Amino acid sequence: MTKGEAVRRASAMAAAALSVMMAGAAIADDAPAPDKSGFTVFNPTPTPDLRPLCADRPSKATGPCTVDAGHWQVESDLYNVTFQSAGGVSTRIELFTNPTLKLGLTNSLDVEVSMSPWQRVTTRDGTSGATTTASGIGDLYLRAKWNLAGDDGGQVAFALDPYLKLPTAPTTVGNGEVEAGLAAPLQISLPKGWQLSLDPEADVLANAVGSGRHLNTSGVVSVSCPITPELTGAAEVWGDEDFEPTGRVTQASADLALAWIPTKAPSVQLDGGINFGLNRATPRSQLYVGVTRRF
Repeated sequence: MTKGEAVRRASAMAAAALSVMMAGAAIADDAPAPDKSGFTVFNPTPTPDLRPLCADRPSKATGPCTVDAGHWQVESDLYNVTFQSAGGVSTRIELFTNPTLKLGLTNSLDVEVSMSPWQRVTTRDGTSGATTTASGIGDLYLRAKWNLAGDDGGQVAFALDPYLKLPTAPTTVGNGEVEAGLAAPLQISLPKGWQLSLDPEADVLANAVGSGRHLNTSGVVSVSCPITPELTGAAEVWGDEDFEPTGRVTQASADLALAWIPTKAPSVQLDGGINFGLNRATPRSQLYVGVTRRF
């Protein structure tokens, strides 16, 4: 599949998802949501009123749900490895845990902090056979997710999710620049427990050469469904357009993921997945396993 075909396919799926989303909004459930506005970080949501566990993993899509007020949630890769080849050079990026810590401030607002404590980048030149390795902590990401609809029920959910990246990684691993962006995740509940998600994002990234910033846009179209009462499967298409001044870069991938929430431990999720690159600019594969725990 060529780069243009991958992008056209991702765009077509995004358009179809948007059409379904708009139709879903028109038939949204009018039943009133429970009033949980009095719960805050200082007045935590009681256990019987907690929402079902909802994490931003395992897929690339960001969910519109927030952590209940006064509760913590940890979401982390246990191991994540990415393989990429370009111009005769192969690269392997490994994350040894990649935790995100979330705290519910109100019933519809949480704050999030994430950073990989250790990652390793191994590069091998196919021509010379030379191998180099760089490792260190990752960059620090600060986020705040504000749910505007659907946190406590209904067929349509929507949130705003801005982030700020601070350059804590060594320059051998990161780019040493402050960057920021905004995602606007939307989710539609479909019959029989299926979910359709559309997750557009815009970022302001540092230029690869010289000073200045440029626009990066991305999007995910995701469909998930229950396989058993405890196991959920998801399939998605992801696309990214980096308007780098030295050369525009388009990436796309097709992703598969599974998440397991045991009936006897409803605040725990185990998950895993695999992503396949759809063009040469995208890593050819990415594999990961991870865990989520709510407190």
